Parts: sequence; C-alpha cells; structure tokens
Amino acid sequence: MLHPFGRLFGLGDKPESENQSSEEDYNPDEVVQVPVDRVQPNRYQPRAIFNNEKISELAQTIHTHGMIQPIVLRRLNDEEYELIAGERRWRAVQSLGWETIPAIIRDMNDSQTASVALIENLQREELTVIEEALAYAKLIELHDLTQEALAQRLGKSQSTIANKIRLLKLPESVQQAVMDKKITERHARALIAVKDPELQEKVLDEIIEKHLNVKQTEERIAKLSDPKPKKKKPTLKGVNKDMRIAMNTIRQSLNMVTDTGIDLETDEEDHDEYYQITIKIPKKRS
Repeated sequence: MLHPFGRLFGLGDKPESENQSSEEDYNPDEVVQVPVDRVQPNRYQPRAIFNNEKISELAQTIHTHGMIQPIVLRRLNDEEYELIAGERRWRAVQSLGWETIPAIIRDMNDSQTASVALIENLQREELTVIEEALAYAKLIELHDLTQEALAQRLGKSQSTIANKIRLLKLPESVQQAVMDKKITERHARALIAVKDPELQEKVLDEIIEKHLNVKQTEERIAKLSDPKPKKKKPTLKGVNKDMRIAMNTIRQSLNMVTDTGIDLETDEEDHDEYYQITIKIPKKRS
C-alpha cells in the first residue's frame, strides 16, 4: 500500500523498464519470505542515527508477537534486494537471528525508492532536524521542486522548509552537534548569524562547555558582532540653555540625515573646555 503522500510525488505509477515483468506476473501486495542476508540497506536512507535501545525493544516485540507489517523491497538482481521501507524492522530481525523476513517486492526506480524512504521517515517525525533538512533538500532535487512547492505537497509552511534547509549551510561540526543532541535547533539557527566558520566553531565550543541556553547564545553572538561598547552621549547637565539648544539641534540634524539612508558614524566627547562631535560620512562607491 502506498504512503498517502506517494501519489503527490508520482509514486503511484510503475516505472517503465525493459526488464519489467508482465502485468500477470506482477503482484505488488504479495508477501514473500526473503533471506535476511540478501537484503541491503537503502542507500537513500535519511536516518543517520539508529537508537540501539529502541531496536532492541522492537526486536523483543517482534519476538513476542511476530512481524505484523512486512518490509518493502525492490530487486537489485536475481539474488539481492534493496530496502525501500522498514529498516528498523530489518535490523531488529537481524538481531534475532532470523533467516528470512516477510517482505513485499515493489518495482521502483532510484528516484521512487529515494522518495518513499524520505517521505516515510519524514512522516514518522523521528528524524533529527539535520536529517529532516537533508530529506527536504533531496526531495527538492529528485522532483525539481521549489521550496514552496515541496511545502504544499507535505502540508507545511514554506518558512518551515526554508529554515530547516538553511541549517545545511552550517559547518559539519555544528550539524553533527545537533544530530548528537549537544545543541538544539534554535542554537544552530542562532549560529547562522555568525558568518565566519572559525568563529562559529568557537561559539559552538562555548555553548557546549558552558551549557549556554539559546538566549545566552544570542547575547554572546551579539557581542561578537558588536564588540566595542557604545559610548554614552554627554548628558549636557550643568550647561547653559543656549549650549543645550545647539547640541540638540545638531543631534536632530544628524538624525534627519540618517533617516535618508546615509549610514553616519558619530561620536560625542565631553571635554573641560568644549564639546566635540566627530562625524564620519561614508563616500559613495561607484
């Protein structure tokens, strides 16, 4: 039985192949026993981390109640098969020492095999955010989709897809830290604002070593982006009225210039004999 999202990705059609069996010989729902050692894992499997404890629990359940749902395979040749769906069940059965496993054989090409594996895992919602992002990116590549089109097919917002995929621009060490659950997705998203990869690595180490929460991480990144403390403007206390009017008029004029889009850099200093205002106006580049 196809995943409910299958037809949205064109998975309901049988691939055209010169070696395809005749319609009479093709039964997509027949359950057969396949030797466990002739099954290969799915090369498009998005899940990089398998929880051994959960695999053991699943194995115990299968040992007690049997295999309730068969795995799905495709033929690679006369003797070998590749998993399309059900890798956790296959791993569990391996640990039990079973010689054969119940399976359904499907006739699928590489694109369809990858799509089914990706969609099945996405709908289980057990992937890490990095694995999820890789799955989205692969589906976009396989089906030549925009992020918006993929979002519509999966029933998600375009911003959700974009935010996940953006994480793939982070260094591998940061992505691995997310997968190992050393930092959260929100930590990783905060690190996107740091453009220097070496600096990202430094902040990552600080997050892990000092157990920084997301707010502390964002504050640390803000300090790195603007390390120099801003000087306080003179309070103009103890000066005569005319001087205050003059200073306030200059400040208002500078604000008006800034509002036009010119990025002024100003600095005010309070000396014993005078106030000093330094203005730097960037030259326009041709």
